[in-house]
Order: sequence, then structure tokens, then C-alpha cells
Amino acid sequence: MSGLEILTEIKAFVLDVDGVMTDGQLLLTEDGNYLRSFNIRDGYAIRKAIEEGFKITVISGGKSLGVQKRLSDLGLKDIYLGVNDKLPVLLQWMQKEGIDSNQLAYMGDDILDLPCYAHAALKACPQDAAPEIRSICNYISGYHGGKGCVRDLIEKIMKSQNTWM
Repeated sequence: MSGLEILTEIKAFVLDVDGVMTDGQLLLTEDGNYLRSFNIRDGYAIRKAIEEGFKITVISGGKSLGVQKRLSDLGLKDIYLGVNDKLPVLLQWMQKEGIDSNQLAYMGDDILDLPCYAHAALKACPQDAAPEIRSICNYISGYHGGKGCVRDLIEKIMKSQNTWM
């Protein structure tokens, strides 16, 4: 399947949080809580994709009430945080939603994401992903994690399907 054909078949997105939806940095408050920064344009694209009927889930090794709230506020229903072995969660979600591998775009940035890429037609990552991830991806965003790479991916797919504007 060619690059454009892959884009037109995508019906679902699986996203990581740290290093994809955020820049991967954690700020530590004096009381020991972590703070993350999300890109507002990524949030817009996620909402728009949900409105157009795309399935989106987040599977992340990190766990935070703030992250849970942000993702819920964007309209995400399937949010899996604190997951060290992402593959079983991914496969269960795909089965629940009736998503085939040829309909899936997966965006991660580090080693924990490696097993999941085998089940995605579009293997995407931010510009600053780990070298091991970049080497297997068929789409590397021109944007870094937390700096618009999610918007870039979603917009590219939606434009290919004439659902962006």
C-alpha cells in the first residue's frame, strides 16, 4: 500500500503522552507533584478528529490526575495510564473498537512503544523520538513531541480524507 493509500484508510489513532503529547519534560513542584505542558493545537486536532468519527485512545506509561483530566476534557473516553506493557492494552482496545491494523495510526516516541508498531499501518513519531523508533516509522513528523506533532499527524490524515475543513 502506498503512503497516500495508508492515510486514506486510517480510522483510529493511538497516542503516547510523554514525548508525544508533551515535550517529555517533567517539572517537579515543591510538594512532589509533576507538571507537564500540552500543546493547545494538538488538543484542537484531537477534538476535531473525534467529531469526525475517528477513534482515539491514549496508552501511556505515566500516570497523573492532571493528564487524565486534560485527556477527558478533550473528549477522550479510552485513556490508559500507568501502562508498562502497552501491547495487550492496544490489542484489547483494537478488538473492542473493531479496528484492524490497516486502519490504525500509532504515534509513540520511545522503547515502550516498539511492540505496538507491529499492529499499525501508519507508524508515526515526533521529530525528536528515540533513534530506535525513528528507524521503524513510516512517518516522522516535522514537529517535536509536545510542539504540534499530534496536530501534524491528525491534520495530514484528515486532509487526505477531506475531513479537515
